[in-house]
Amino acid sequence: MATSPILFILNMAGAAALLIWAVRLVRTGFERAFGGQLRLWLRRSTSNRLAAAFSGAGAAVLLQSSTAVAMLMAGFVSAGAIGSMAGMAIVLGADLGSAVVALVLNSRLVGVTPVLLLGGVLIFLRSSRRRLRQIGRIMIGLALVFLSLDLIRSASLPLVDGAGASTVMQYLANDMVSAFVLAAVFAWLVHSSVAAVLLFVTLAAQGALPPSAAFAMVLGANLGGALIAVLLTLKSDVTVRRVIWANFVLRGGGAILLLWAIVAGELPVHLLGSDAGAQALHLHLLFNAALLAVCLPLIGPIMRMTSVLLPDVPNPHLADMNHSSLDPAVQDQPARAYACAVRELVDMGNRIETMMRQVLPLFESFDEVAAQKMQDAHGAIERRALEVRMYLAGIRSRDGQEDIGARAFELSTTAINLEAGADMIARKAVDLARRKSLENLQFSSDGWRELSDFHDVVLRNVQQGIAVLMSEDVGLARELVEEKEKIRNTARDLQSRHLDRLRKGTAESIETSAIHLELLRAFKSLNTSFAMIGYPLLRKRGELLESRLTEV
Repeated sequence: MATSPILFILNMAGAAALLIWAVRLVRTGFERAFGGQLRLWLRRSTSNRLAAAFSGAGAAVLLQSSTAVAMLMAGFVSAGAIGSMAGMAIVLGADLGSAVVALVLNSRLVGVTPVLLLGGVLIFLRSSRRRLRQIGRIMIGLALVFLSLDLIRSASLPLVDGAGASTVMQYLANDMVSAFVLAAVFAWLVHSSVAAVLLFVTLAAQGALPPSAAFAMVLGANLGGALIAVLLTLKSDVTVRRVIWANFVLRGGGAILLLWAIVAGELPVHLLGSDAGAQALHLHLLFNAALLAVCLPLIGPIMRMTSVLLPDVPNPHLADMNHSSLDPAVQDQPARAYACAVRELVDMGNRIETMMRQVLPLFESFDEVAAQKMQDAHGAIERRALEVRMYLAGIRSRDGQEDIGARAFELSTTAINLEAGADMIARKAVDLARRKSLENLQFSSDGWRELSDFHDVVLRNVQQGIAVLMSEDVGLARELVEEKEKIRNTARDLQSRHLDRLRKGTAESIETSAIHLELLRAFKSLNTSFAMIGYPLLRKRGELLESRLTEV
């Protein structure tokens, strides 16, 4: 029975939408369940280029996305936790990892879809533990990926025999450049090269997409996938942009060169598989494997070249600390005035996050100029915190009956907490780094790794606190407050490990003991300052006991 064009388009669009959403569901589950551990593992696995590449590939397999790994890498490079060459190796490995994901997800495992769907739903609905619920989410996402691919196979059957569809597909086969560009745009729009490749490969395997068009579109998805990270990091530090742009040029340029070779008929693509789908998928995998193999030994020259093309520029982020979002003209309109205060607080939080990223490198190589900039920024934040409190005190209601005291008190308290957080970095942490440099001390390898890991966890909570301040999302606020308890336990555990090293007589630990413990306390206090942002939201919802969170 013939299918109407409208019904066909709806079926294809629905199946493709389910695929895109399912891939995102799996990625979200992994991020929420294992994000912290994954970040630590990824940052630690950078002892050499090969280890960094394999860690990037593994992270991409788990997160179902090379873009997600690129964003993690961007945070590490920006914070000075890893170098740009290690970051480049991670991203190249992530490109290969995303190709492996497409290969695995394209396999048709009999009976696995209902098992995953049933198990995932039961775990998600019946478990009260957050991590188990996310594992259930991952299983549901994987089941939906397989289900969406089956739907695409069924929905694409009219393409095989339809005259109009055949004409369009033949045009793409004859104009591989257009197919390449179309696929790049599609991969960028859906923000997932994995989903795009799976869609193209499935259509090719059904005979709906000619082999030449499938090759072009799979390669175009590589360009579009690399473009996603470029657009997401346009305002990032230049060290981050060097890595992302280098990957874009290498992956996108390599895809263009390979497309040219296929058009010229110089590649025996028929050897890659028995059908067009398998050939396209294996081409995608081999391309990313070859890109890693060729570029990994050349990372040094590549990054030196990007340093020339993207030179260091003064960071304007802390340049203008006098700009204010506080508008005195709306102080008689409480809703608008509070919005102005929140914008000011968010900007203060962003500047504290920048300070947090910049402070850890001072413990490796102290820079007095950078230290002075952070202390200047702290002074500006102190002034702005006072301005926020004065502004909130001046808010008044036009009718004099609106209760404005509670909200003003909450925001004023947040300003005080942010000021205290900035103080922990600019005074406490910077002074500790200066002291370590003047006394020419070195942390033990275990101690430095623990401090770096703790810094990374607190930095993520700082970002979470800013997100709660902006969105007032109760779910994010609950996670933020839950992290406060985890941070306290982690700090206690790290102090215990440090004392164990002292008992063993580790020389570096003995020399840096005071600095080590004080830095732990400073980071813990900073985390508390940002965790307090979530308390007012939870208190309004009745989700706080007097001393702890209520049970879910």
